[in-house]
Amino acid sequence: MLLEVSKLTSAYAGLVAISDISLQVAEGEIVVVAGANGAGKSTLLQSMIGMVKPRSGQVSFAGERIEALAGHHIAARGLAFVPESKRLFPRLSVADNLRLGSYLHRKKADREAPLEMVFQLFPRLKERLAQRAETLSGGEQQMLAISRALMTRPRMLMLDEPSQGIMPKLVDEIFDAVLAIRASGVTVLLVEQRLAESLQIAERAYVLQTGRVILSGSAAEVRSNPEVRRAYLGI
Repeated sequence: MLLEVSKLTSAYAGLVAISDISLQVAEGEIVVVAGANGAGKSTLLQSMIGMVKPRSGQVSFAGERIEALAGHHIAARGLAFVPESKRLFPRLSVADNLRLGSYLHRKKADREAPLEMVFQLFPRLKERLAQRAETLSGGEQQMLAISRALMTRPRMLMLDEPSQGIMPKLVDEIFDAVLAIRASGVTVLLVEQRLAESLQIAERAYVLQTGRVILSGSAAEVRSNPEVRRAYLGI
């Protein structure tokens, strides 16, 4: 397994947000974490990447414990995170945002190597290199946030609600990009409320409710579960 989370518990302001969560992601997989608003999905990712300090539990990446590491050390090991808020530098250009994503690589050739893949995934970013990030549409900002993470040349990419707040016609483009990212050799852990679309591209899924895993299995098993079909798929 590339990523292993064991009995992870985290809290905000003394209130437990996730409790005793365990999950695994094998190299080359797309794994989905689903659940309603407030289920603890974002807290789970933030706890894994060092943005929230866990109360207890373990997070291992490529066989190394990382839950006590600072975020930049986690990124240097090949685990990249695109938060729901995107966290772009709004007044900087698209080109400068991308360059900041390559800070881990000192040589110019190393810094620019991922650009070809980025422009293949999102050709419109190449057309907007000189534009400030704040002038992009919501969907284009999401493309830029994903691309900046890819500039770190990660082994694994964690995406928090990449389809949120973007135009419906761009949602398919984002999901197609996730498939292409996996095809390039990058493992993906995807938090999404669009469960139907996510299960179409994922190998496995975990469903969270009130901070706990209530269901896990293959994408087909989760899709066919009666409670999931009723609560999340509207069937």
